[in-house]
Amino acid sequence: MNTRQFILSPKEAYEAAQKWRVVKRSVDARQRELKVHLTVLADEEGKPIPIHNSQLTIHNSPDGDRFPLYTPPVYKDVHKAERQVIIIGAGPAGLFAALTLLEHGIKPIIYERGKEVSERKKDIALLNRNEGLNPESNYCFGEGGAGTFSDGKLFSRSKKRGNMQHVMEIFHYFGAPDTVLYEAHAHIGSDKLPGIIKRMRECIIEHGGEIHFETCVTSLKEVESRKTATLKDKSHFQTPIILAIGHSAHDTYRMLAAEGVAMETKGFAMGVRIEHPQELINRLMYHLDEKKDRFAQRQKTASLKDDKLIQYVGNASYSLVTQVEGRGVYSFCMCPGGHIVPAGSAEGMCVVNGMSASHRNSPYANSGMVVQINPEDIAGNDPLKGLAYQEALERLAYEQSAISHQPSAAPAQRMKDFVEGRASKDLPKCSYLPGIVPSRLDQWLPAGIGKRLQQGFRDFDKKYPGFLTNEAVIVGVESRSSSPVRILRDPETLQSINTPGLYPCGEGAGYAGGITSSALDGINAALKIVQQ
Repeated sequence: MNTRQFILSPKEAYEAAQKWRVVKRSVDARQRELKVHLTVLADEEGKPIPIHNSQLTIHNSPDGDRFPLYTPPVYKDVHKAERQVIIIGAGPAGLFAALTLLEHGIKPIIYERGKEVSERKKDIALLNRNEGLNPESNYCFGEGGAGTFSDGKLFSRSKKRGNMQHVMEIFHYFGAPDTVLYEAHAHIGSDKLPGIIKRMRECIIEHGGEIHFETCVTSLKEVESRKTATLKDKSHFQTPIILAIGHSAHDTYRMLAAEGVAMETKGFAMGVRIEHPQELINRLMYHLDEKKDRFAQRQKTASLKDDKLIQYVGNASYSLVTQVEGRGVYSFCMCPGGHIVPAGSAEGMCVVNGMSASHRNSPYANSGMVVQINPEDIAGNDPLKGLAYQEALERLAYEQSAISHQPSAAPAQRMKDFVEGRASKDLPKCSYLPGIVPSRLDQWLPAGIGKRLQQGFRDFDKKYPGFLTNEAVIVGVESRSSSPVRILRDPETLQSINTPGLYPCGEGAGYAGGITSSALDGINAALKIVQQ
């Protein structure tokens, strides 16, 4: 099938997407005049193919021929299958590993410490209302993993892990919108992703797989459930085990270390979450002129009203990076039109993250702003020293809020006050539902993080004048951007280097960084088992 590329105005690209079969789309905001790069399917003569073309339809769906082309997966019935694989964790790595095993006639048995998405949603609602944290069911733990209720962005910077498009197609097959197949920075949204995860679970069970929720792994030789005890004495794992834990499973890391599984400290990043008014970010990223009507564009060819511009290209996002004293300072998990959420998984610790619903239409834009931390930056030789460093900062953030007698709130400071080293007399409105309290983050953040963030914000303001502003607020702490631990595995077999039959994979094992790369790593682990 041929393709044809276009460089169009936002309006032209929006209208073209309603008529033609789009295979790739990205917004180019580098120049003053906004452009959209669009690639569409074309016939042999280069004529774009209409989106309603029944001859090209291969996917049976309610919308018929609106779906772009790919080969749907075929899952086998494994109710009576002799081969079985145990999967610890029902995040993207675990679920995609299970679906891959089904394609090859192998029965997956998943053990997940948290609850299924519907019940998990209730616990998250209680957490947002300051009515208590369930340490096993929250933004970190439960069906779908941490990404289910913290944005659902399907974007990876890695180009070497395998067929990332296949991951997008599987998400699409289970109900994600067409856009995940062609958007440069695809996004599902925390309001839509739980339903997709539920359909994956139903598919696994329908074809004979098993999923056991509220089942915590306390030993590799015994999986213990709060309801039943199963899988006793799996010494040396005659049944392969895919270890697909998330990056917040600190107790599981300690169990693995106690049982002798080889691991090491890896580089990670920590910092804060920053929130601007979305209008301000739109002005900066889309080169809009504050002196004219709100959102009126400087260039004559794109003088669109704000509602039309956002309809055509969506709320603006950003990706920022600089180097300060030999360490990277960068934005992470940017959420246009989003909210800041409480992402802790234990009492007495304060952790924040960000999310966006599918429409990305809140008045706030937030992003993690983090500093690179290398293993040598932390004293000692313990492979779990990164965990201790994380936890110490999370406890410190909690203590800062407790000083204000609001332990469920998060410590915060206006951005410019933070950079210039002064207390914030008050705080702007913030999307963080449990609330924020004034705090001197410039004083209590470790110097290796705080001082680098201050300079990083100055650098970002040089690139986008107006980014450094007291209209923005920083909220602490963003401490779980990635795992500080890597569970060592053989690069060829993907098995633990000293525990045969154990396949560490995904973000928690230290080999991925987000939904899509974790899903792909789970697929790769499952394929290794199929081959062996």
